[in-house]
Amino acid sequence: MLEYQVKIDSFEGPLDLLLHLINRLEIDIYDIPVAKITEQYLLYVHTMRELELDVASEYLVMAATLLSIKSRMLLPKQEEELFDEDLLEEEEDPREELIGKLIEYRKYKNAAQELKEREEERQNAFTKPPSDLSEFAKESEAKDTNLHVTVYDMLGAFQKVLNRKKITKPAPSKITRQEIPIEDKMNEIMNQLRKTKKRTNFMTLFQHDQKEHLVVTFLAVLELMKNHQIMLEQEGNFEDIYIIGSETIHDA
Repeated sequence: MLEYQVKIDSFEGPLDLLLHLINRLEIDIYDIPVAKITEQYLLYVHTMRELELDVASEYLVMAATLLSIKSRMLLPKQEEELFDEDLLEEEEDPREELIGKLIEYRKYKNAAQELKEREEERQNAFTKPPSDLSEFAKESEAKDTNLHVTVYDMLGAFQKVLNRKKITKPAPSKITRQEIPIEDKMNEIMNQLRKTKKRTNFMTLFQHDQKEHLVVTFLAVLELMKNHQIMLEQEGNFEDIYIIGSETIHDA
């Protein structure tokens, strides 16, 4: 099996991943179902390790924290507390510290996003008479109807790819080592997008069944995203992800 030492800047930490899962699953941040969120979190971390990405230790620390909270919530109350009215005070919620960190992180994340938007607005300020931009406004509104696709959405889509490959194809009896340069796969994807000249379903990029091909294809897509060579669209949560070449967008 080939080893890939790749670090993607879009991974912002375990709290960012937890917030993504909370938003994706439409969970109340003040009443987190620990068992469900832990299962989903571990699935994402496992997928990152399957891709042999550089999973920072902080992700594993958060995984241990979630498992600890889950086990504490499963512990039964002491029997004497059930009959002693003086001890019926509300117990400390094991989730309380984690919820506090998530709320604080979300506050700063939203503030950072707002400052970034203000900076972008400021950069677009010019001292000239106003122009009729209604045509561009309509185009912008049409683009905004598509959800913003994050790296975590891509990981979720890749999980589906792995599951489909395991279900539809038996495991190969013989594994051969094959060097697959990411640059070659990036060029292959871009050539495919130029040839079709329309958006391509993310799933159709994974034609091979070998894990090496699956991993390199996924990493190639991430690199193309990072280099702004492709755009991604998703019409709703859990819907298919589509890829569009930046050249196609400019030509349109």
